[in-house]
Amino acid sequence: MRSRTITIGLIAAGLTITFSADPAHGLQDNPANTHIGHVASGFGRTPDGAGLLPTALAEAATAIQHIDLAWRDTSNLDWMQTHAAHVLHAVDPSQIEEGPGLGFGVLAAAEGIAQHIELAAGSDGASDAVQTYATHVAMAARAVADRAAQIAALAVQMESASDYTSGEGLTGQMRLLADWAGGLEQVERWMGLMTAAEGLE
Repeated sequence: MRSRTITIGLIAAGLTITFSADPAHGLQDNPANTHIGHVASGFGRTPDGAGLLPTALAEAATAIQHIDLAWRDTSNLDWMQTHAAHVLHAVDPSQIEEGPGLGFGVLAAAEGIAQHIELAAGSDGASDAVQTYATHVAMAARAVADRAAQIAALAVQMESASDYTSGEGLTGQMRLLADWAGGLEQVERWMGLMTAAEGLE
């Protein structure tokens, strides 16, 4: 399998993260590296087999885009409800069948990051560096998952909003919660340190 580079723009944060990984390089040296690879470069259950982190970044970008779109016309309840549904699909597609995004969801991706990085840390052969950095990765990923769950709940509430005033309030709350770009940036940072320490770059 060839090395691939994934570039994802985080719209609300105004930044672009370029993540490069070679799934075939070094990831089979020990069980810990297999789980690191699931986070960083490839996971069989994601769309196109992308890593959980690139998947989370892509879905978060879609959700942030539609939160911003909803905020552009808070006098139009139908408009806000349409984009809230799009947000929900990007965050937790288990609650809605159709919408933009990859169909995996920020919530599932962030929870998967925490799970697999902890499996890496608990694996035979896990180095001190993996065990140390995994704590930070898991903490940041769970914070993102928590925000994602709250945003999903607000998007569901939007479906039954009775007027544009309540819709505006819900959209405003989603905007306040959608600063998860910082949390995902922390995940990316700690994963970069981990893969560098393990010689997996």
